[in-house]
Amino acid sequence: MSVNGKLLHNHHHFHGRHSFLQQENPWVKPTKVTAFSSPENCSNLPGLRLSNFQSHLGSGAISRLSLIGKCGPDNLPPEWPSDHASRPPKIQDEISFMTILKGANSFLPQVVLASTVLALICPPSFTWFTNRYYAPALGFLMFAVGVNSSEKDFLEAFSRPAAIVAGYIGQFVVKPLLGYLFGTVSMTILGLPTSLAAGIMLTSCVSGAQLSNYATFLTDPQMAPLSIVMTSISTATAVFVTPFLSLLLIGKKLPVDVKGMVSNILQIVVTPIATGLLLNRFFPKICNAIRPFLPPLSVFVTALCVGAPLAINVESVMSPSGISVLLLVIAFHLSAFIAGFSFTGVLFRDSPDVKALQRTLSYETGMQSSLLALALANRFFQDPLVSIPPAISTVIMSLMGFSLVMLWARRKETAAV
Repeated sequence: MSVNGKLLHNHHHFHGRHSFLQQENPWVKPTKVTAFSSPENCSNLPGLRLSNFQSHLGSGAISRLSLIGKCGPDNLPPEWPSDHASRPPKIQDEISFMTILKGANSFLPQVVLASTVLALICPPSFTWFTNRYYAPALGFLMFAVGVNSSEKDFLEAFSRPAAIVAGYIGQFVVKPLLGYLFGTVSMTILGLPTSLAAGIMLTSCVSGAQLSNYATFLTDPQMAPLSIVMTSISTATAVFVTPFLSLLLIGKKLPVDVKGMVSNILQIVVTPIATGLLLNRFFPKICNAIRPFLPPLSVFVTALCVGAPLAINVESVMSPSGISVLLLVIAFHLSAFIAGFSFTGVLFRDSPDVKALQRTLSYETGMQSSLLALALANRFFQDPLVSIPPAISTVIMSLMGFSLVMLWARRKETAAV
């Protein structure tokens, strides 16, 4: 049927509405409606208004509801009830709710800071979240990354070997050098015990942190697979590299459980991401249903991962030597973040996505598995002071990393505007 036919058909519906207004509503003045055969004529109707009428022509038909809403009488008194004006659309409420859920990640730095303060003031709030919950929690964060990624993303990540090598160098060359530097400063300049210096060096020798993958996902989602690949490789080779570096820097050979570390990688990284990818590929409707709820849950899980280690080790952190170590750990991580960002800018200055690469490798260099260092310190060192730097590093690394997430995300939004 032609467009004119459609319009004339709806015109009869409009006369029905007009008659209804005349019969039951004495406030409405009778209006003579001129027949029209095109939408342009609607604008000439006395007492009628037409707004955004052309937007309804895209579907090829104009509904009765569209004509009533768009070409309704202007001479209605204030007493006349208007449902579409007084009640906001339900769909809009749902969209606003979903927007709030999806935007939960923007509150992550504040939540992390709040969890840190709460852990210091009321440690029992987090002490229940012991080490046995940490692996499943990180696994959930990796599952969230997998749901929002595809196999193609990971294949493209392996096509960038130069970036992978650069991340590996930042993880096991640049960071151990910084750890040795600040460990030496703690002994020679600040006069701290050798065990605290050993804790700082040990912290610098472990593999990358899975939280760096999540931080990258929040800032540059397209770089998350590359970050995951870099962290997985550093974690897989840490079974050989970490003992070697600890022997080189500290002078103590650390026997590392190879089987345990491989199992750790499978539980925390490989299985959750593979599950998310498969779910995204074969059950997209399920993914679309759960995806809006992942950001707030991820924020909650991250807060637990930050607050629990601090609450469990609060006595060591608040010890007299803890404040000095705190300053050294802050300087160590700050230097690592800056080094990763700066070196990447020099090495990949001609790359079209150099800024995203800089942020990704900055996270990879500045954030490491401090919990692994803490476990090694508790297991292989008799002096409890060795565990203080890794415990502090767990909190500082998370706070600084997610503060950068907030900073860089805002800069990207400003640049986009």
